[in-house]
Amino acid sequence: MDSDSSDYYDDAPYDDDGIGVEVSDADSPTHDGSSCKREDLQKVMDLLSLTEHHARTLLIHHRWDVDKISEVFVNKGKDRLYEEACVTVHDNGYSSSLQRSSISTCEVCMDEVPVNKMTTMDCGHCFCNNCWTEHFLVKIREGQSRHISCMAHKCNVVCDEGKIRINVAKKDPDLAKKFDRYILESYVEDNKWVKWCPSVPHCGYAIRVENDEYCEVECACGVQFCFSCSSERHSPCSCKMLELWNQKNKDGMDWININTKKCPKCHKTVEKHGGCNLVSCICGQPFCWLCGGATGLAHTWTSIHGHTCEEERMAKAARSKSDSLRYMHNLGRFKAHKDSLKAEITLKKKLQSKISIMEARDKQTVDYSWVTNGAERLVISRRILAYSYPFAYFMFGHVFLREKMTKDERIIKQNLFEQQQQQVESHIEKLSLFLAEPFDEYPEKEFKESKMKIITLSGLMDRLCKNLYDCIDNAILLDLGTTINIAPYRSKGADKAVEID
Repeated sequence: MDSDSSDYYDDAPYDDDGIGVEVSDADSPTHDGSSCKREDLQKVMDLLSLTEHHARTLLIHHRWDVDKISEVFVNKGKDRLYEEACVTVHDNGYSSSLQRSSISTCEVCMDEVPVNKMTTMDCGHCFCNNCWTEHFLVKIREGQSRHISCMAHKCNVVCDEGKIRINVAKKDPDLAKKFDRYILESYVEDNKWVKWCPSVPHCGYAIRVENDEYCEVECACGVQFCFSCSSERHSPCSCKMLELWNQKNKDGMDWININTKKCPKCHKTVEKHGGCNLVSCICGQPFCWLCGGATGLAHTWTSIHGHTCEEERMAKAARSKSDSLRYMHNLGRFKAHKDSLKAEITLKKKLQSKISIMEARDKQTVDYSWVTNGAERLVISRRILAYSYPFAYFMFGHVFLREKMTKDERIIKQNLFEQQQQQVESHIEKLSLFLAEPFDEYPEKEFKESKMKIITLSGLMDRLCKNLYDCIDNAILLDLGTTINIAPYRSKGADKAVEID
């Protein structure tokens, strides 16, 4: 998204620097957006003894990655670091030649201008404020706010945003405010550790994580999402798998692949309703239903005259059908569990109402956290189970990581995974059943039994989901020599970002 051409965030709530940033990581300190940004700036300023302007230019160039700046500095040196980011730093002895005169000629408009109405950038190029202002206005309107270069011919040095702000504010105060907003938004949109919450309508918050971008987070507004791809939570399915899965679902071609064939002459789709393996297209071309090869019309029930199915083509057709059947199985299970997830999210809300009624009825304080914990465990586990099917489809198919596993290895890994998957599947239905029961109407003895069942199954589901992830990490992926980035299992669900007062 080009932030310089959109007012998408204009009505969103922001902190004192304009961005409502939250931090999501239980193991790291919590900061607000402005302090996170200043902390990164201060690190670079201290490392290289730079002004804030130069530090920000380096951070924008390196997408706010302090570690990357340190790496370039160590490996390539300070001069190369500055050169790549178009930063020019002068020592304390630098002084402009304008200080020695009162009038100078602007080399853009060729007017004689008092030196107090001219501006010099770090590169040493000096032009009148009117020319600079027009240059800045054009660049900001073109969407180049984050990296406005000097207007001298072949000079790529980045202009000081402080000088840009002063000149633009005199001509167009509203555009100057937008310029400030664009600079601030670069911290979110160019920073791999920070993402806007994808809520619709937009809540105005961004999420910052520490150390691992492959995780699932929950914004203070309640929206949960994958930090890496900003889609809804989908672990243990990787982002790439989800992309391929959604594309495959969008295409919707698998029923057609199983039940139809392409005519080898006109390539129109042909469907067969019973009969032998010789079919004829409406164009008149007869062909073999098994392999799709063109044939003549002479045939018996079991053979076609002069035609023998090619072994390779038959094997390809068999693989295609097998893959399509696998896809339809996994798609069916995925959709079934997604439907259950929707129902159980509704159940979770109903249980909250049920708890309120029970609390109002009780004469003394009673802890009903086992109900909310059970409902939360049910939703977390159901989501994991649903997305375990796209993972299984790609992980054990004939395309994804085909060269990393032999057929026997794939079968062994698939069996191990399906054992864990089936354990989750069988017990989750029990937990769902017990939570849906009218336990609030039970006599005391049955009520306590129902409570113990829910508590026991909630703990068991936590262990079974963890076992499923352990199986993926250790039994399936560990020895493949490749990286599949999957958000880790979190017993309490997505990492919750903390709203800063």
